[in-house]
Amino acid sequence: MSAFESLPVELVADILGELDVASLIIVSYLSRRLRAIASDSSLNPWRRPILRTICNSDGDGDYEPQLRHLSVRHTVPRQNWVDILTLAKAEYVLFEMTLPNLKETEWEECFRKRFLPGWAKWKTSTWKAAFLKILHRVWHRSHSACTADESWTKYILLNRNGSANLLEASSRNYNPMTTFHEIKLQNNLAHLPTHIRLVIEFRDVRIIALGVLSKPRSSFSVNQNARILLHPPGMTKGDDEVASAQAGHVSEGSEESFSPVLETPLPARAVHPINVKDTYRLLTQPLPSPCHSNYPFYTPGGEDKRWLGNEEVEEGGRQWVGPMMLTAQLLNPQTKQHLDDGVPNEDLDLVIGPGRGQYASLSWPDLTAIAPWVELTAKINGQGLGH
Repeated sequence: MSAFESLPVELVADILGELDVASLIIVSYLSRRLRAIASDSSLNPWRRPILRTICNSDGDGDYEPQLRHLSVRHTVPRQNWVDILTLAKAEYVLFEMTLPNLKETEWEECFRKRFLPGWAKWKTSTWKAAFLKILHRVWHRSHSACTADESWTKYILLNRNGSANLLEASSRNYNPMTTFHEIKLQNNLAHLPTHIRLVIEFRDVRIIALGVLSKPRSSFSVNQNARILLHPPGMTKGDDEVASAQAGHVSEGSEESFSPVLETPLPARAVHPINVKDTYRLLTQPLPSPCHSNYPFYTPGGEDKRWLGNEEVEEGGRQWVGPMMLTAQLLNPQTKQHLDDGVPNEDLDLVIGPGRGQYASLSWPDLTAIAPWVELTAKINGQGLGH
């Protein structure tokens, strides 16, 4: 022990970070020096074991029992609770763990890192009250069909002319597939299949996009903002992933059967090279799930499917045509159980199946947070062209 304690504090803290939570609790009380190292907020050996138990026990797994009442221990730096409250399961935070005594600014950070920015409208008193109220509402709605707290669900429609509409539908009857089919009928696209993409996933909700892929006869039907939303300008899939173009089945007589020769070239949004590291920043508020931890950059692992192919073979050479619908889907333990006969995290697998029928409102601040690079010509509240 004397030889171990003679090591530099940075090395000791790094070694302690390899322990589990239960072992670290014991070690932090073995000597004054170890207690001082464990309590030092700049060294913080608690962060790694806490994140391990939260991330490795995701889904139906249980966290380490010692995590439940960790807030009563003075050797645990307070900043760890921002991670726990941001990443832990909602029912665990609400019904099992002992809540820490945090400052109002820390509760605000927890709120902004866990929830969509548009949900801050529900704050009526303190940030702690807002955090717990929204967390309970999310948990309740993701496990039941109750819509008493939010009778109307808002969603965003990206139009091909560059504008966007903020629309709403009755939460009790809201089904994005049905809603988007009506939109396709209005735009003479009902004969083409609906394609669905997972834009980004957070702890309690994920943003999905519904649109139509086709090989258009002219550039007038192409939705530039739809492509830019999924594929930020200048950004490509990581070099460690194999780019594969998967052209879907094309039926005779549909718009997809025409060759992608456009009457006029598509307008270029960027006329100069883009340095993606200077242009884009990792999203931290709200904090993405591990499967999208590099967002807006590509996250390896197989769940970030915004890129299907690369550059000219992207989406099998097809373009997003007509409007694209964005909606927020609430998550529960069953949501990520994939269909046996479907492609995981793609198209119908995202909306059909257990745990995929509950949705929350998506508003302008949420779109700005997840895609600040999308340039809208107009933001329209409700139906119409904004005149």
